[in-house]
Amino acid sequence: MLKHKCLDQCIACTACTVQCPVTAAAREFAGPKMVGPALERFRLFDQDIEISADYCTNCKNCDITCPSSVPVSLFSTLAKAQYRRQNGKSLRDWILVNGEMFARLASPVASFANITMNNAVVRTMLRAVGIADRPLPKYAEKNFYRQFAELKQQRFPDKVVFFPGCYIGYNDPRVGMDLVAILQASRYEVIVPDVVCCGTPAVANGYLELAEEKARRNLRELRRWAREGWPIVTCCTSCGLTLRQEYCELFRANGADEVASQHYDAGEFLLEMLEQGRLNSEFIPLAGKYLYHAPCHLRAQGIGLPSLELLQSIPGCEVNVADAGCCGIAGSYGFKKDKYDIAMKIGERLFTKIKDSQADMVVTECGTCRIQIEYATGVKAVHPVSLFKQALRFDWVG
Repeated sequence: MLKHKCLDQCIACTACTVQCPVTAAAREFAGPKMVGPALERFRLFDQDIEISADYCTNCKNCDITCPSSVPVSLFSTLAKAQYRRQNGKSLRDWILVNGEMFARLASPVASFANITMNNAVVRTMLRAVGIADRPLPKYAEKNFYRQFAELKQQRFPDKVVFFPGCYIGYNDPRVGMDLVAILQASRYEVIVPDVVCCGTPAVANGYLELAEEKARRNLRELRRWAREGWPIVTCCTSCGLTLRQEYCELFRANGADEVASQHYDAGEFLLEMLEQGRLNSEFIPLAGKYLYHAPCHLRAQGIGLPSLELLQSIPGCEVNVADAGCCGIAGSYGFKKDKYDIAMKIGERLFTKIKDSQADMVVTECGTCRIQIEYATGVKAVHPVSLFKQALRFDWVG
């Protein structure tokens, strides 16, 4: 009922359409206002669908922009889910939505899996099902869960619950281990709960039933920690947005509000620790010129740019803000053959800004943003947590 009341708050001002990166890059997309609240009024009484809903990336820029606080992206997501139900689900989307399943299978044989993914026959097969001809993320030789299990943690009264997410879990575990090192040095014991993919790929591709299944499983695990009062921290901004907003907004599942109230982005949590004098560390001057890119799903959380503030506190660290919009990849979106050109066009302004900046590195929280930036510009991209750890002097080593 709440989402239906929100429809009446839409004043049809088109601010969401003006700020939509897809509308600017693809004339095929009817735009967030039309796909979202405008057509949702008709969908309440009719089963007609808007086929261009498939072009929405779920970047949330429409929500950020709306002067009436209408959850525009929610209606676009519902439209996409309805489109999927009526038109079927493609093999390509099934592959992209189930990335965690493939990661779990590939992780024990990561080297072989990485070689296989670049095999000409495999690449041809992937193109045939609609996956873009671009490098796929490599699997880590030793995933985060294995590294964390082998770690001899110090026990402390204060706990932090860390939700790694798929990309850190299986592709970039160093980020997770860097966060653990910082927290341990600051006298926090880290708990990694028994969770699955947050469901962001499923939501973005209109697989809402699968996303809800993942949400309910994760909430059963996370709500018991939330009730203990422990902070739940994410390094991935898409995982964070899902825990903070989408579980509540889409599913109203048991425990969603409790988990959302205890959620922190890693930069947000570390900045709070720094301000409280809790970081048991000394800064090492960090020379270099860095450009910070704020992911769409961070800005949508409405918490400012905590990682930027964190990095600006490091002596000698020159960090500027790109402020050049979306990178275009939007998780799995940029890996789709029919969306590849749109994704690259969306990111053009950011890519130009990065190249012109002559920065040594780009810093951004989102794993797929880092993939897109390195692919399009050749400039190395790192997570703020990893850069921050480089600037800290402490005895504990993860």
